[in-house]
Amino acid sequence: MGFFASYDGTKLAYTEVGSGPRLICLPGGPGRASAYLEDLGGLAENRTLVLLDNRATGHSEVPADPSTLRFDRLADDVEALREHLGEDRLDVLAHSAGCLVAQAWAAQYPDRVGMLVLVTPSGRLQGNDRTDIPELAAARRDEPWYAEARQALEALETAPPAQQQQLWRAVRPFMYGRWDDRTQAHAATAETQSSKRAELGFRPVGDEVDVPGLVARLRDVTAPVLVVGGERDALTGVAAVHAVAGSFPRAETVVLPRAGHFPWVDEPVSFVAAVRGFLR
Repeated sequence: MGFFASYDGTKLAYTEVGSGPRLICLPGGPGRASAYLEDLGGLAENRTLVLLDNRATGHSEVPADPSTLRFDRLADDVEALREHLGEDRLDVLAHSAGCLVAQAWAAQYPDRVGMLVLVTPSGRLQGNDRTDIPELAAARRDEPWYAEARQALEALETAPPAQQQQLWRAVRPFMYGRWDDRTQAHAATAETQSSKRAELGFRPVGDEVDVPGLVARLRDVTAPVLVVGGERDALTGVAAVHAVAGSFPRAETVVLPRAGHFPWVDEPVSFVAAVRGFLR
């Protein structure tokens, strides 16, 4: 495990896994430590994965200024990590909410982007309204957990905060392409790896951020971009994959069959093949 002092002196942690050229890996959640990324299904065999714990998560410090937990401010930590590692450009892989951080970093530092991989991103910056989520959820109606998970999914919209954690537990099967021992074990790590402080400080939309301006600046990113989706992802959906890709001038998409929101867990072979082929 390595540590570095970011732009404001906050001490941040990262773990290097594997061998080969570095690939910076930004976790989602928001507010989840990077351990759940594991070795990204075997991607570490020919890449050194640099798994960053965002501030206030994992082994990283809680910042003195809570406003630095906002997603666009986390982009400055990515740039500080680049300087710490002595890299002119970074190849970056981001997952879920981490894709918002990666887009904010790319928009602010387009000349520092080597290659960019965005895995099951949220389309919130692009105004994607997740209209495909009900259909994706309904496609799992024949599975034994469906009735309870669907009821919990519908209840989440109006549930008070005290009930949300229990409801999220019931909803978890919708996040995976299959619900077996492997995916259940992966899902069970969420609560111990998550920081409520980091989650609440993330704030992906709001008056503090010029979101239209940020998205417009993504047209300046000339580096190649891959946006990966899961055919069964009922958390962020498939429509978001294409919405996010449309913001970049050189983006391609791949939607993996039988995969959900964590495609390296559901379909590691096809996930690694797609990402490795792009990075190569």
